[in-house]
Amino acid sequence: MKWHTSGEFAPLMLVVSGPEKYKLVATLGQAAEMLMDGWPVDDGEEYLIAIRACRDAIHGEVPSEDARAALIHAADEAGISVITVVH
Repeated sequence: MKWHTSGEFAPLMLVVSGPEKYKLVATLGQAAEMLMDGWPVDDGEEYLIAIRACRDAIHGEVPSEDARAALIHAADEAGISVITVVH
């Protein structure tokens, strides 16, 4: 899997606090990076599920859509708004 490209990951925008209010997540790699480096809390149940889902998707064990869905659930848990594009 090419986890640093957007081919299999539908982009979404996270609305976070700080100088960079809108954070575009367009690849599986960006999702993992956001969870590891930019997440406001690191002990929520949905957060931990999202970390595992990203790892599993990067290794090709689950579809990237599963990791994206887990990221959205973790964002909800953390109070982060998500802007998605519906195709």
